[in-house]
Amino acid sequence: MKFNRGGYLIGEGFRNIGKHGFMSFASVTIIMACLIIMGSVSLLSVNIDALIKDLEDQNEVAAFVDENLSDEEAMALEEKITAVDNVESAEFVSREAAMDNFFDNYDSYVMEGIDKTVFRHRYVIHLTDIALMADTTEALKQVDGIAKVRAHIEYADIFVTIRNVVSIVSLVLIIMLVFVSVFIMSNTIKLATFNRREEIAIMKMVGANNGFIRLPFVVEGLILGLMGGCLAFLAEWGVYELLTGKIISTVAGSFIKVVPFTEVAVPVLICYLGTGILVGVFGGVNAIRNYLKV
Repeated sequence: MKFNRGGYLIGEGFRNIGKHGFMSFASVTIIMACLIIMGSVSLLSVNIDALIKDLEDQNEVAAFVDENLSDEEAMALEEKITAVDNVESAEFVSREAAMDNFFDNYDSYVMEGIDKTVFRHRYVIHLTDIALMADTTEALKQVDGIAKVRAHIEYADIFVTIRNVVSIVSLVLIIMLVFVSVFIMSNTIKLATFNRREEIAIMKMVGANNGFIRLPFVVEGLILGLMGGCLAFLAEWGVYELLTGKIISTVAGSFIKVVPFTEVAVPVLICYLGTGILVGVFGGVNAIRNYLKV
């Protein structure tokens, strides 16, 4: 008996979507719009974070070896350098390699009369967190055999500031959009529910409990949320591929790193479906709350 009643209530939720086609369409469209805006902000944040990470990786620290050390002693410093906290990797660059790299960036006539003795053995160091670059630089200076450390600490501070600002702004926008989505969805379902207020009142007066009345609206909101989430995901995928394709095909694409949608597709789908269900169910429950107080 309980199973039949549950099946009836769930079926009512499905039937309500068809009976109120325009309002259902409006609800799905609103969920789609809110999710696409929220997802676009999130994907923009992901791409900015990837760009900043790429710039961070290029922001290397150079540690110059003491000229009094032999080649073998210079290469043996790698173990000491990688043991320093926050050092992710250290690559040894010999005098010859440093000279070749330098020659590649300048015309040959500028380098006439310059030989490898002008250059020093060095280590190109990548850090785990550039926010700690200043402390790591000081620690590298204390390594026995390192004569000088060159680091662009001011650029690192700029990157860290940008990263923090982008993260905070994105988080605030996403939270605001979630609340706006719930509010709009709730009011849209309220409009659809307004025409059924007398039906709800009659059901209350004949003894139907709140759960019996509420379940069809919960099912309706859940289905609308799922539909909105799926359609928003497909729309976001298409728009993202279109925009990123245009960026990659331009000159900007040569130095701007774009995260492929396939790398974020699963998290985006899960977030869209989860948010759609949350917004739909909460909106459905909230929409009939006042009508249950008969």
